[in-house]
Amino acid sequence: MKTYQLIILVTLFFYSISCANKNPASTENENNVTDTTTSTTVAVPDSFEVGKIISDVTCKTDASQSYALYIPSKGNKEALPVIYFFDPHADGSLPLNKYKALADEYNFILIGSNNSKNGNDWSTTENIWNTLFGDTQKRLKINSNRIYTCSFSGGAKVASYVALNHNSIKGVIVGGAGLPDETPANNFNFTFTIIAGEGDMNMTDLVALNNELDKTQTKHRIIFFDGKHEWSPENIMSIAFEGLQFDAMREKLITQNNSFINNYIVKSKTRINNLFTSNNFIKAEHECKLSVNLLEGLTNEVNWFKEKEAALANSAEYKKQLQAQQNLFNTEQNMKAAYMQQFQNGDINYWTKTITDLQTKAKAQTPEGAMYQRLVAYLSLTFYSISNQLISNNQNNEAKYFVELYKMDDPTNSEAWYFSAILDARNNDPKATENDLLKAVENGFNDKVRMEQQPEFQQLATEIDFSKIETKMKNQ
Repeated sequence: MKTYQLIILVTLFFYSISCANKNPASTENENNVTDTTTSTTVAVPDSFEVGKIISDVTCKTDASQSYALYIPSKGNKEALPVIYFFDPHADGSLPLNKYKALADEYNFILIGSNNSKNGNDWSTTENIWNTLFGDTQKRLKINSNRIYTCSFSGGAKVASYVALNHNSIKGVIVGGAGLPDETPANNFNFTFTIIAGEGDMNMTDLVALNNELDKTQTKHRIIFFDGKHEWSPENIMSIAFEGLQFDAMREKLITQNNSFINNYIVKSKTRINNLFTSNNFIKAEHECKLSVNLLEGLTNEVNWFKEKEAALANSAEYKKQLQAQQNLFNTEQNMKAAYMQQFQNGDINYWTKTITDLQTKAKAQTPEGAMYQRLVAYLSLTFYSISNQLISNNQNNEAKYFVELYKMDDPTNSEAWYFSAILDARNNDPKATENDLLKAVENGFNDKVRMEQQPEFQQLATEIDFSKIETKMKNQ
């Protein structure tokens, strides 16, 4: 068996988006609502500009670490809830830019680590968290009873890890991934909100995690959206933020706000009626279940959602749609199994036809279209994993084959072009290297330090216009 075939068999059993360490420490067992609790004691909090994202706040005890900060427009005169974000690429400002309007709406402080990223081991993650937490607790007025973590993809495992190992965390919001590898669902001391794109290659795994949490006493929920493996849109994250508010009301951490509750009920009923009208019984049933989860213990209106959920679940059309969904999941698994064989035996003609077909079918706004989106994303992740390991093993010819497939399948993924640039440099082709790096930057690559430290690029330093690349990076 060729070496790269062995790599394929190994890499397909895990996702490279996770942190490197597989054994984290074991766990222990407002629309603007006024908080009724006090903050952590702060002697002299710093004065930060409000209503504006500050992209680089240097930690006082460790100048190598920093974070992005957004204080809601009403300011930080009183203790506020806080959400710590962990972007998988250490871009602390990215989620803050996406959700700053929600911070203003719900009066939350948002903090994004500029150091946490995919590939860190858990000891590094622990150090980043301790430094970040210590710095922000001293410099901001934070409600110590309302501290949350949130992230996407590999960062989601970091957000979960922090909550699993620090009792100060009251709730976690994850998207695109769930718990750290080999961590079982359990009775957690925090609420757990899962956000899953219907075109995300990890969607079925997130559904399975939610089902496992159903067997525990952990307060949890899953929210779906029409999208792929990406940070969720603002309107979906808003529901997750509402969930944090409802959790806080249930725990008497904030005063129950009936106006806020009724506003949610109206929006949810509208969503259910629209889904029912469009004959989408599965999504309608899920919206009912979500609303029961959010409203339980806060209003008698929860009974309306329970009755609606039961009626939908017992209808013949719902059962028919549910069976069709399960058939799609089975088809998806069978197609992945077929691809497993083709990773070893397929040729460029097979993959060209397959990828083109998947990309075309993925455009359909149907459950089938979402399945094909997941398969396109699945191939992207697999091509990444194989390419990464082949490049690390200096198997350049084999790597070139899979990097080309990676670019074909996911042409807007910066990592595909970065890999291609590495192979160009190893082939002593500075022009192609520069072009591929520019393409990587065009598609979002902005890790200047990584590029400067890449040995292959250092060898061509005099032949590549890095100032041009870095200028383009700054202008993105």
